[in-house]
Amino acid sequence: MDEFKEEEIESILYIGREVSVYKIPPLKKNEGHRAQEWGDLANSLWKGRLRIIERSSGVAIQFEDPTTVFAKADYDPAKPSVEAVLDSSRYFVVRVEDNGRRAYIGMGFLERTDSFDFNVALQDYTKRWRARMNPSESQSDQPSPHLPVGPKKDYTLKEGQTFSISIPGRSKPMSAIPSTPNLLGGDTGTSGFSSGSGGIPALLPPPPSAPRRR
Repeated sequence: MDEFKEEEIESILYIGREVSVYKIPPLKKNEGHRAQEWGDLANSLWKGRLRIIERSSGVAIQFEDPTTVFAKADYDPAKPSVEAVLDSSRYFVVRVEDNGRRAYIGMGFLERTDSFDFNVALQDYTKRWRARMNPSESQSDQPSPHLPVGPKKDYTLKEGQTFSISIPGRSKPMSAIPSTPNLLGGDTGTSGFSSGSGGIPALLPPPPSAPRRR
């Protein structure tokens, strides 16, 4: 009986059509990398495509040309292999590995939208990774869809109930307004409704200013 080996399923999280790779100098300060210290950014070490690939074994960032894989970086959210530079949103430092050997390379995008999408792809994967590592925390942040919804409260006035309206400038609130249906469209009386107003209180205009004495 033949043995079948299940193929590993790949999911493409991001594709950068053109990225540039740079040889970067050693980091002199602990404050971070700066792209302006890489020399002439117009002269890159390599240009090609970048893909973020998710497999069952994890996520990898691959720098590819039409025939070969130039470099590869495994992405672990617990120990990120990608670091943004301090002086630009389009350039990053990536830790690549090859048979146990590690090296740091600079990477640059032509457009800021490309670098933004690259960041979003890594952030989305990191969120899913954290939810998988800590399922209880991810579920506690959101209400459960299985919780019963309580009865809705009825705030409408019943017959015979009243409420008061306070108007700024008045020492006393307006007289209580009964909630009987015959008030709508009736005489104003003491209810504070104007005839034909459809139940809208008739607010008094402000008093006119007093005439000045000569």
